[in-house]
Amino acid sequence: MNRHTRKMLLNIATGIAVAATAAVVFLPAAYAAPGVVTGNVNVRSGPGTNYGVVDVAARGTQVDVQRCQGSWCYIVKPGPDGWVSASYLSAGGRPVNPSQPGLSFGFTIGGPNGPQISIGVGNQPPVIRPQPPVIQPVYDEVCFYDRTSFRGTSFCMESGDSIRNLGDWTDRISSIENRGGLQVQVCSESSYRNCRTYTTSASSLGDFDDYVASVRVR
Repeated sequence: MNRHTRKMLLNIATGIAVAATAAVVFLPAAYAAPGVVTGNVNVRSGPGTNYGVVDVAARGTQVDVQRCQGSWCYIVKPGPDGWVSASYLSAGGRPVNPSQPGLSFGFTIGGPNGPQISIGVGNQPPVIRPQPPVIQPVYDEVCFYDRTSFRGTSFCMESGDSIRNLGDWTDRISSIENRGGLQVQVCSESSYRNCRTYTTSASSLGDFDDYVASVRVR
């Protein structure tokens, strides 16, 4: 093989490598999958509760899931986009596996920043990058609804949050969604007086229904 032929083959191989790199960069957009928000949830700027809240996605919102990392997925929706816990998403009408949410949306080839593929030159098969360690989800929020059975308008609080006087929400809370088993104290008077404590979700508050003036989460 003469020098000219070797140089031509090298240029062809370089072109293939560049094309393969471009395919890796733009794969995540092609892998977007439809999903539905199953409960009011905070949308955050990053995959974790240590990131700031940029929006709240309402139950029933249709979203495009761009990628998943650990137990969090990045969604595109009307309004600000961002990361939500996979526990608040469904795929094709089915609950999402929070330990491997990407599989529920068809992200079978993945990496920590979304779907990725390594393409070899020649007859070598594609290389599947290993999945990052599975992070078990932690439910660290409690949501309060103005109707029974977790319906209607809502707001959420995290462990350590407290509201001494609910203001406009006084005497409006009718149900509590507490999937993490946090200690939730609801009080019929401001400044945490005449209280009742919940460690589970409550679809109805009984005689405390529409009779809550202060709350705190521990």
